[in-house]
Amino acid sequence: MTLISAQDGLVVPPGGGRTLVSPAQQVTFKVTGEHSRAASSFEVVVPPGFDVGAHLHTRSEELFYVLEGELDVLAFEPLVRTPDHWREWRSAAGQRYARATTGTVILVPPGCPHAFANPTSEPVRMFFQASPPPDHERYFEELFEILEAGPPVDLEAIAKLRVRYDIEQITPLRTAGPAAGS
Repeated sequence: MTLISAQDGLVVPPGGGRTLVSPAQQVTFKVTGEHSRAASSFEVVVPPGFDVGAHLHTRSEELFYVLEGELDVLAFEPLVRTPDHWREWRSAAGQRYARATTGTVILVPPGCPHAFANPTSEPVRMFFQASPPPDHERYFEELFEILEAGPPVDLEAIAKLRVRYDIEQITPLRTAGPAAGS
């Protein structure tokens, strides 16, 4: 997937890209910092019950596009950042979490709390873009190393990793939850 020259583009066919797989998540690198100065792009499979937890980035902008399935999503500053259950949050304008179905786009500017979770019994596929590259690429690579070392999942190692990559975790990351059993 390396560019031939600075003038050449990149075509990644369906199923193309480097894929990292764990019981908690599957991420396929589509466009990396090697290919783009603007953003890293990934296809992510979110398993039933996975909840990334509410978090924010001070430097990164993110875009999510639901390709297949349904996710509960949040992208706003709540009146109160409670340390658990982001689905109970409300914004000053009355926003609550939303059910994102196929075709939904979520744009998250730097500093905006956001979350997604799969409350269904089916995996969800989404396109995910993070700018600037390559922080999310490196984060995913290191996260999968931690996940491969388990079970049990080393939550302390994940917490340190998230801090190192500009991820302020507000509510817990959950790899399975009430719907999986969200």
